[in-house]
Amino acid sequence: EEGVVVEYLDGRTTLYRGVPESAEGTVTAGPGKETHVLVTDPTETEGVMTYVNDYKTDDEILEESGVGRVIVEDGERDEVFPGVIVGREGQRNEVVADPEVAGGRVFVFVEDGWTEGSYEIVEGPEDGLDAHR
Repeated sequence: EEGVVVEYLDGRTTLYRGVPESAEGTVTAGPGKETHVLVTDPTETEGVMTYVNDYKTDDEILEESGVGRVIVEDGERDEVFPGVIVGREGQRNEVVADPEVAGGRVFVFVEDGWTEGSYEIVEGPEDGLDAHR
């Protein structure tokens, strides 16, 4: 099966199914969708994962797995890594990124109990990152 496999610090692995769709600049999740952001290092063998507006995952699991969590309110934005900005508009999470600034590949995984989508932000937003800060 194709997709992106993530191995967490605690040894668990997860397969985010499907070849990621290419996106330019921004990925906006549907209302109520879980949003996970993975930024790899230049070798693509290591990276950092952050869950956006995740209220369900237990703090201990996040700590053991090495996954971060960021909560942004409606209308807010936060630069979670250099070159990666997350925000919220209404019930939709938004990820804006420039892989060149991030220094690696930027993946966004969007899912709920029924569907999942995988995206790779392949270039920065046309209007630049500063327009989204």
